[in-house]
Amino acid sequence: MKIANLFENIPTELPDELIDVLVSTENIRIERIVSYGQSSEKDFWYDQDQNEFVLLLKGKAELEFSESGKIIKLAEGESIIISAHQRHRVNWTDPKIETIWLVVFYD
Repeated sequence: MKIANLFENIPTELPDELIDVLVSTENIRIERIVSYGQSSEKDFWYDQDQNEFVLLLKGKAELEFSESGKIIKLAEGESIIISAHQRHRVNWTDPKIETIWLVVFYD
């Protein structure tokens, strides 16, 4: 048995997002992602084979969706389910504080 705290072991500065894979099996992957102002490249879109449950634990972020052009603002405690192959990108994360995501990829 291992006890982990998702708010611990976070560097104060990150040149790139920090991605920690917490659990990975054939059908599910759970990640903790930490951002400090990082966002997707301008013309980059995620297009994943699995569904994605995203929970924003701390901070603020914006997700953009390619088909609708819609931008979703997320605050602490808010979540969204992104269907497989729904093209999206991280439009913005707060550069002043860490943004901590809990992301579950599943079939």
